[in-house]
Amino acid sequence: MKKAALRWIIAAATGLLAACAFITVNVYFPEKDVKQAYKSLDEMLLKQEPNEQLQPQPEQAKPAEKPLSFLPAISFAAEAWAQDDLGNKLAAELSAIPDVQSAYDEMRARLPQMNALRDNGVIGEAADGSVVVRDPAKAGSAQAIVQAENNNRKTVIVNMAKAILKLNKQPETKDSLRQVLAKAAATYADAKREEAKPGWWIQLANGRWVQK
Repeated sequence: MKKAALRWIIAAATGLLAACAFITVNVYFPEKDVKQAYKSLDEMLLKQEPNEQLQPQPEQAKPAEKPLSFLPAISFAAEAWAQDDLGNKLAAELSAIPDVQSAYDEMRARLPQMNALRDNGVIGEAADGSVVVRDPAKAGSAQAIVQAENNNRKTVIVNMAKAILKLNKQPETKDSLRQVLAKAAATYADAKREEAKPGWWIQLANGRWVQK
């Protein structure tokens, strides 16, 4: 009887430990600020020459302190970040990363080619943040250009995911990075859809392709 009870306790403990191993830590993802950060990075590093990048703005006077509120907070992280310009903070952090700088240098160099391919309908903006060839008959050397572009975009998106984990004070593990990476890629795609010019092909979040 005692042996049976002991086996039951061991089995229960083993099951509990196994369940704990699959628990996913929820990471606060400020989608609006991340999208703004992507757009700011494009303005600073993609659409301007290096010597035209935005200069730091002079410090502004600190706002008057507000009385403390004792209302319960839903999310400490969300409340703290709301007090800062998180979009600019994320953009500044990523723009200081050498790999991200190199990625934008390469993307800026091929931007005229990319825009020509978009104008001709050869490539489109996919819902996962990548670029895809839509018309293989007109592709020519576009495949190599697209591959290089996607490699650079992956560098930006992965570093954004890492920055989100850092702001959440979460360890950078394989599982936590995978959890944030999908959202970081989808938000990047959303920013690219909004910036697309009329006539360019874009893939909506539901997978449907349309011309903007």
